[in-house]
Amino acid sequence: MGVTRQGPEQLLPVSDEPTGAGPSEPAVGSTWRSILDAFLEHRLAVVGVGIVLLVIAFCFLGPLFYHTNQVQTDLAAAHQAPSSEHPLGTDAAGYDVLGRLMIAGQTSLEVGLAAALLASFLGTAWGAVSGFVGGWVDGLMMRIVDSFLAIPPLLLVILVASIYGPTKLVLILVIALVSWLGTARLVRGESLSLRVREYVQAAKLSGARNWWIVLRHIVPNVIGTIVVLTTFAVADAILLLSALGYLGLGPPPPAADWGGMLTDGLNYAYDGYWWLIYPAGVAIVLTVVAFNLIGDSLRDAFDVRLRRR
Repeated sequence: MGVTRQGPEQLLPVSDEPTGAGPSEPAVGSTWRSILDAFLEHRLAVVGVGIVLLVIAFCFLGPLFYHTNQVQTDLAAAHQAPSSEHPLGTDAAGYDVLGRLMIAGQTSLEVGLAAALLASFLGTAWGAVSGFVGGWVDGLMMRIVDSFLAIPPLLLVILVASIYGPTKLVLILVIALVSWLGTARLVRGESLSLRVREYVQAAKLSGARNWWIVLRHIVPNVIGTIVVLTTFAVADAILLLSALGYLGLGPPPPAADWGGMLTDGLNYAYDGYWWLIYPAGVAIVLTVVAFNLIGDSLRDAFDVRLRRR
């Protein structure tokens, strides 16, 4: 499940003025406008954003218009083929597959987004402090990261989810636990180069506290890296949750996720019940590809060299 990606380089031009200072505000504003323009020039980026918005609307607004019972089973209606009453048929418990796809999508998106945001926050804080402080503190913090990287992510997630139970909160925490490491390493590399900048040295000489320098000068100048990595982290988190659901470690019933739906459908793969497999599989592929398209386009938009071309 783990896919190693190389981090974007030169995502944002770093000014010698502190970010947000009076003289640099116009430059920062024009930079962000040029980034947005470069992002919108990518047709695939617009397609990715459109797919994500459609998936979110389908999962969270769909149940308001298409009402189904996803709590009580109806075995008399099990394994019904798609019809006008059930556009995507029913599963082994009699649940409407279209309605269940919406409810399962809510879980997958909530866990994926929450885990990615939490992982980005942890990785940014860890990497910024490690790179800025340096010395033995940096060495110790990076050895901790290397220790976690040596453990297969899926194995660690399965272990923790098995011990504490696959509730939504536990899934968010365990997925974030294995997803912040790459962000920490990349932000640490950026921090090592930023801490020798003139404005950072000036802040130190003026008596500013280290935590203030990190929040005021280090983190704002790596925001491009963080944004790009977060989009990739959402896709990876959804895939990891799907893998857990496939292994039976997804949210317990009556809750559902796309990976769990895919597992239930594969049990009937040779019985001709195709509607139990393809909807969840297509939803996973579309959502993950959309977030990856957005991430790729953001990486190109934040890259100064590509933007100038």
